[in-house]
Amino acid sequence: MANISIKYSLVLLFSIIVFSCSNEKNIKESNKDSDLIKMINEYRENAKNNSLSKEKKLIEVGNALYWSSKITDNWEKRKVQSEIGLIYYYMKEYDLFKKVNMETLSLSIDIGDSLGIARSYSNIGSYYNRENIRDSAYFSFSRAEEVYSKLDKYNKLDNDDVKFSYGAALYNLALSQKKFNDYVGSEASLINAIKVFENLNINKYLYLCYNNLGIISKDLGKYNQAIENYQIALEYAKKMKNGEFREIQALNNIGVVFKNQKKYDIAINYYKKALENKKILKSKAFTRAVILDNLTYVRFLAGERDNILESFLEPMKIRDSINDQLGLITNNIHIAEYYNSKGNDSIAKMYGLRAKKIADSIDTKVELLNSLLLLTKVSDEKEGLKYANQYIRLNDSLQNNERISRDKFARIQFETDEIVEQNQQISRENEILIIAILGLTALFLLGYIIFRQQQSNKELLFAQTQQESNEEIYRLFINQQIKLEEGRQLEQQRMSEELHDGVLGRLFGVRLSLDGINQRANDEFTDSRNKYIEELKAIEKEIRLISHDLGAETLPSDVAYIDAVENLIKDLCEVHKLEFEFNNDEDIDWEEIDDQKKVNFFRILQESMQNIFKHAHADSIKINFDYVEDKINLTILDDGIGFRENKVKKGIGLKNITSRVSQMSGVVKFLSEVNSGTTVSVSVPV
Repeated sequence: MANISIKYSLVLLFSIIVFSCSNEKNIKESNKDSDLIKMINEYRENAKNNSLSKEKKLIEVGNALYWSSKITDNWEKRKVQSEIGLIYYYMKEYDLFKKVNMETLSLSIDIGDSLGIARSYSNIGSYYNRENIRDSAYFSFSRAEEVYSKLDKYNKLDNDDVKFSYGAALYNLALSQKKFNDYVGSEASLINAIKVFENLNINKYLYLCYNNLGIISKDLGKYNQAIENYQIALEYAKKMKNGEFREIQALNNIGVVFKNQKKYDIAINYYKKALENKKILKSKAFTRAVILDNLTYVRFLAGERDNILESFLEPMKIRDSINDQLGLITNNIHIAEYYNSKGNDSIAKMYGLRAKKIADSIDTKVELLNSLLLLTKVSDEKEGLKYANQYIRLNDSLQNNERISRDKFARIQFETDEIVEQNQQISRENEILIIAILGLTALFLLGYIIFRQQQSNKELLFAQTQQESNEEIYRLFINQQIKLEEGRQLEQQRMSEELHDGVLGRLFGVRLSLDGINQRANDEFTDSRNKYIEELKAIEKEIRLISHDLGAETLPSDVAYIDAVENLIKDLCEVHKLEFEFNNDEDIDWEEIDDQKKVNFFRILQESMQNIFKHAHADSIKINFDYVEDKINLTILDDGIGFRENKVKKGIGLKNITSRVSQMSGVVKFLSEVNSGTTVSVSVPV
């Protein structure tokens, strides 16, 4: 200790000698930093200008980051770079946000800036949290909390912003602990966060803390405690400005707890109360669907059956419109349970398989587990055993992963403590090392001044080159946007064809059919109505496939192509009471034909028949597929009133037929005379 004091004295003496020589230089550096910070602030303000494109904003914040590296005062540099990092976060440039905070962390450690270290760790934790890298997120938040707690212990959290950062670090640490199923640790972190936010009177975060305490209590089966926490969260939501949405969430959460307690009447009341704020829920489709589904499911569990299916379909429609895949899994399982309760296991199985298919596609294990459990109940003995085995394997895998996760969490805690001890030892060693470095730094100070003068000219040249590069990047970006717009227009044309030829044609046929049935509505037409309802469901599926850009796969995958074509002809002719003859050349191997060509033939046939039903007044139709000289020929003849080709303007239907044939490098002819019928002839090379 005495040796250290002597070294400090020598450094102090040396500093006094150097100070008189470097004072003028320090003033110049200070002025330079001031000018740099002023320029950086201008770049930052430009980056926040919403009238600029995102690309221009990135250029501005990039310039700010570049010039921040020239600041000589490391404390100012750390502060400026932390603010630049937040700009990247708000611009959703999360990788750049992480990069800046890693650099800021390193700088903060070098200069012994505890607050900078804590904030950097907290920001890095937020990045890993977004990327769902749970172990790294936990480590970062725990390191941030550790530094903040030490600052709090020594009363160094001297303003509300810093105290808020401490509370936010505690809250985020609690969420990470909950993901590792460390409920005790998560509760402790939330309680400490509540103490911070109560002193600051921040209702939003008090709501979030109590809401998460409620979730933990619910997951642990402590339902009364969960309700108590949710009720407190609800009271804080009422105190929040524009907190109506949070109130809705709290009411829904309370309803879930009562549902778990099988107090269905109370749960129903809370769900209905949550649904009363229609103005807020109008813009919150996801939450509205959740509450509607929860309400319907509780009614079902309570024994209600009137209008239950219709009530389940309403949230399913909302979730489908916003592509809420998880929600659709829940909906399908609930509807399957409804049909199972009515003894209709075949339909229940259909909805269970839909839930399983979605769960497989988005790789969500818990929901897949639920769908497999349901399928074991509604399938026959052989299939039920298969699903039961899948359920057991998946459940065992999840339990094993949970054990691995707990072991990993324990290891992270141990490594964190070990790192803390190592850092303390390193800190002690650094104190001695810094003294030596300060002496050496003073010796090289003069040489550094000369070097910096030489570098300034290079920096100006580099800045000019960078500006030119930024302009070139912007030009290339504009060219790319033009290409994207051209692609969008082509896609719009394709979608127009799909919607007109496919969806509108089928809708027209179904509408005519339902109009006819409605005029003769009685019980003997029940089967017919059900048939057209199924057709409407198929149309809904097709619309969904088109909207998801799965255009090529619009035909049933489990039905042979030629059977699908024949079913189309048969169904439409039965509806419109037309005789038909259909022939398919057995030399055509449809399995080897390109899927897009099969779709185009299907659509051409569909559009042609709709034209016959609308305009021809025909009594019969004859349709042939022939294979001649490596070409597939489609011929559609009717005995209708025909038309004069030079007197009829081609509508979008005929144009779409022509466009589809052109896509297949084929030829189409429309042959007709008045009162002599019409022939559509299509020839396409294989």
